[in-house]
Parts: sequence; C-alpha cells; structure tokens
Amino acid sequence: MAYIDGVAYAVPSDRKEDFTKVAQQMCETFVRYGALHAVDAWGDDVPEGEVTSFPMAVQCKPDETVCFSWIVWPSKEAHDAAWEQIMADGQMQEPMPFDGKRMIHGTFSIVAQAQSD
Repeated sequence: MAYIDGVAYAVPSDRKEDFTKVAQQMCETFVRYGALHAVDAWGDDVPEGEVTSFPMAVQCKPDETVCFSWIVWPSKEAHDAAWEQIMADGQMQEPMPFDGKRMIHGTFSIVAQAQSD
C-alpha cells in the first residue's frame, strides 16, 4: 500500500522563484529515489482560522505564503530506504528558502482513496 509524506511550511512571498527552483529539484530527487509522485504547491487560498489553520500551524507571517507538499511512495519500506539515501546524498543539506523550524511534517498510511479515470 502506498505511503505518503505530507509537509506544510511558510515561505517568504518574495522568494517564490527561489522556492520553485528548489521545489522542482527536490521533486525530481524524490522520484529518482523511488517516489511515485511528488508535489510542491504554493498557497492560493489558505485562510487564517479562529482555532486552527495552516497559517497558524506554521506561524505564517504577513509577508509569507503557506505551501503544502506531498510525496507518494510505493510503500513504507520504499519510503524508509529512500529517505536514508536522500539524507546521505547531501542535497537536503542545501539551504532552503524557508524557516525549517516552522515546517510541519508527517508520514501517513492511506486508508481510503478514489481516482477518476
């Protein structure tokens, strides 16, 4: 069963171009190490909540944009093996165009899904 990495983070709005370059490189890296699909998305309509929200979760500042990313792996085992290799290859050590301390990351097992043909 496929396995998912999900990430939310705030990126300075004036660094969208930098983010896009790094995001494309990272998506290609994940696929090279076995991901089935990798997506980085720039927030368009990410409202501030009263109790919880993406902006609150990542402590988004007025001059930042919430971004969301996900990676689909064939299995948890493929995910674990790939991340070991990705961390060893050094690309994750490159400076990212956002504050990684406010990044939220989790891994998820799929329990339901649907797809159009």
